[in-house]
Amino acid sequence: MNTTVKKASEVTFNLEPEFPSVYAAFEASARRNLAKIALVFEGTSITYADLIERIENTVRHLRSRGIGKGDAFAAFSQNRPEQLYCYYAAAKIGAVFVPVNPNLTPSEVEYTVAHSEAKLLFHDEVVAETAKAAVSNALLVPMEELATQLPVRLLDSAVVTPQDDFLVIYTSGTTGAPKAIILNHAAQMDGPAALARMFGITSDDITLVALPLGYLYGLSTAAATSLQAGGTVVILRRFHPRDVLAALVENKATVYHGVPTMFSMMMEYCEQRSLTFDLSQMRKLICAGAPLTSEVEKRFVSQFGKELENYYALTECTPVFGRYFDDPTPLPEGSIGRAAPGATVKILRADGNECGPNEDGELFVRAAATLDRYLKNPSMTDEALSDGLFKTGDLVRRDENGFFYITGRIKEIIIRGGANISPAEVEKALISHSGVQDAAVIGVADKIFGEVPVAVVVRRHGSEVSQEELISHVEGLLSDFKVPRTIVFETELPQGKTGKTDKKALKERVEGLLANR
Repeated sequence: MNTTVKKASEVTFNLEPEFPSVYAAFEASARRNLAKIALVFEGTSITYADLIERIENTVRHLRSRGIGKGDAFAAFSQNRPEQLYCYYAAAKIGAVFVPVNPNLTPSEVEYTVAHSEAKLLFHDEVVAETAKAAVSNALLVPMEELATQLPVRLLDSAVVTPQDDFLVIYTSGTTGAPKAIILNHAAQMDGPAALARMFGITSDDITLVALPLGYLYGLSTAAATSLQAGGTVVILRRFHPRDVLAALVENKATVYHGVPTMFSMMMEYCEQRSLTFDLSQMRKLICAGAPLTSEVEKRFVSQFGKELENYYALTECTPVFGRYFDDPTPLPEGSIGRAAPGATVKILRADGNECGPNEDGELFVRAAATLDRYLKNPSMTDEALSDGLFKTGDLVRRDENGFFYITGRIKEIIIRGGANISPAEVEKALISHSGVQDAAVIGVADKIFGEVPVAVVVRRHGSEVSQEELISHVEGLLSDFKVPRTIVFETELPQGKTGKTDKKALKERVEGLLANR
């Protein structure tokens, strides 16, 4: 009998969850691999059997502090296994998990905890002072306490469904206030399943995670996807090019997810020191979070003999575009890949009609993991969704062979090394200085970070505020990655016909000034 085996890219992806919760999906895989190494962290290996026990102990800690179904709690730290214990413990009892970026300032942490109504904030020693400055002591729990074994006792079991809220992820928005994205259990089961299907992730893979677990890319795309597939996850506290390269080799890693800045820094680290690292065992080097330039791609192949694979998703929708592991078709120049499993994609003209092949339009998509809503913001939710599809604000085109190309961004968000920066948030910080009359922030191309914020400032009459003073002022208000390191002073900002600042004209002016420096 002649049997035809379909490629993963040809298989219909089922969006009906097989399990009632994220924990149930994880546990089914874990119990098939009890003796296998699930996590590696700073010389310690944790089997799946150990991981199940540590998650259950974390559940006991949560229950002892009054956390039950529907209650939110947050975790604020550098990368460490406890964040994943919290992730799965929340999934098991139907609580809502709020991962927090370890680089946030006290005011940003305070907003996150208050807005999400988190009843606890777990933290590590690295961010302890920030945590103490952000919230009351009654909410603080050192992560080290999760190592204390609590006695096993009979607890009420929560009934968790795929539609229950699970994650609240905060990310920068165009209005200045962070967006709080709610993902349910179905999204966090289907998303990793779709990613595993596209990238071919199996229990044989060893995934190195240096991306922050406070972001969805590190927490779910990299770590949870591998664990749901029964693989091994190696966790680094933070990214450093030397540590990543050494860990890839030492742990015989097969999968690594990063942003373009990470790969650039890895190359520069080796080039500056004439070092080489053997990455021949790597199966997937996945790049997302910001546009990947052809220059970086070519340099990486030349340096390490391995290709970087471009991948596109948003916190609200994951995954969207990428290259299937079993598709031998070479990607056309500039293409991001094909539509991911479970993704419904439409490219629309301004009049709402669908674009034809090779025609630019705005991308509307529903992915395997799509936001349920924005927390406490129904108007933003209504504006973001159209007939169940998420309005991305990105310009995209599709060729006649089903390959997609990202051609621009409608939104003003600046993506610095994979991290989103809201110009409005930075402008607000600048204008809060007594010597500033007006300010505009734009993104300017950068070889290392892809894009960086540059501020254009109009001083108040009589003010002689300097670039250094303004940078110091903003550093006190915002995370370091949001702070513009170049400030251009002008007597006025160009205005468009509606009276708003003409940022396109401003960008051209600033790029001209910087080119002549």
